[in-house]
Amino acid sequence: MEAVLLERSHDDTITQDLLTVVTRELGYREKPGQHTKFGAWYADLTKDPQYRNAPWCDMFIAWAADQAGVSDYVGEFAWTPSHARWFEQHQAWTDQPEPGALVFFDWSGGDNIKGIDHVGIVEKVENGKIHTIEANVDRVWLKRKVRDESKVVGYGLPRKVRETLTTSPTTVDLRPEAVTAVANPTRGLDPTATIATAVLALALAASVIATGFHVRRFATSTGRHRRKRPTPTDS
Repeated sequence: MEAVLLERSHDDTITQDLLTVVTRELGYREKPGQHTKFGAWYADLTKDPQYRNAPWCDMFIAWAADQAGVSDYVGEFAWTPSHARWFEQHQAWTDQPEPGALVFFDWSGGDNIKGIDHVGIVEKVENGKIHTIEANVDRVWLKRKVRDESKVVGYGLPRKVRETLTTSPTTVDLRPEAVTAVANPTRGLDPTATIATAVLALALAASVIATGFHVRRFATSTGRHRRKRPTPTDS
């Protein structure tokens, strides 16, 4: 595996912004009772107190993405299998690591998303190893780790999520000449037909705008997951 460094893409501001926030938190240690500021933040976000004292590897990533302003592309999850599935649904799931990717682990060595136990962020890939920043490792720490890929299930790519969310939508021509004709009918123009055409055009435009708004809200809201059973223990 060739070395892949942070500078692989000067345009990848998601990676730059996310890693800038993440590296500032290196050395953070959870408080008694598994309490962290990241769990407290997530509990407030979801209005669910169970997260205040829960395994926090993924909640840390949600917090960091929020701080970096890239939540739409990184997601806001507490449960790692749901997070991985979200990347898959956004056509942003891969088996190739790169800086800024989220790396999902199954400590039993499986390759199924359902078995994922833990998540971190890839800082760089070098000499066949992935260099990561992970929360809730060695039980209580937020720290750098060097991993091989024997326990990796796959990688989520925020930059690919951005691509799927920023694809140019289909536009509708409002035909301004038809709208004008309604206000100023001319000889030979059927006012009834003109009005029908204008109403149809405006309806189509409203549908496109409403659809775009819905997609945007869905992309944001699906980045939050409220589990009703205990979160897997991170290692």
